[in-house]
Amino acid sequence: MKQFGAMAVVVLVVAWAVWNLWNVYRVAIGLRSGSWRRPMWWTRLCSVSLFAALIAWIRGLFSQGLDAAETCRFVHHVPYDDGYRGAHAEEFGQIFPLHSNCNAQYDMVPAWVNPAIVSGLIISLLAVGVLLGYGVGHLNSLFRRENQA
Repeated sequence: MKQFGAMAVVVLVVAWAVWNLWNVYRVAIGLRSGSWRRPMWWTRLCSVSLFAALIAWIRGLFSQGLDAAETCRFVHHVPYDDGYRGAHAEEFGQIFPLHSNCNAQYDMVPAWVNPAIVSGLIISLLAVGVLLGYGVGHLNSLFRRENQA
């Protein structure tokens, strides 16, 4: 049953990735053609920014590899400090902000990951706010039509 769930998640993420490839194209075209004034453009922007935030989060999550000590030594060529990792273990298990330090000076999570996650979420919230504005405007126009009739 776990394999089915994992496979379903992979299929959904791949479908979302394909959808977002199309959305990136449509968002870029929409900036030139003025379709950013339509709700679907904002829906596409929200989808693309959420997907970008998810990809950045996954990149940061898997930045340490399977074994943090080996990744520090052999990939990043930095000394591994087991005492430091043990003292800050609760920090490395957080969902956000992502950190995976080899020692007190070196973090295996790239510096761009956490700002990319925040930027993607802020852009998504902005797009949702604009979509809510479109929805409220549409409801107001419906109520005005009912009151005039």
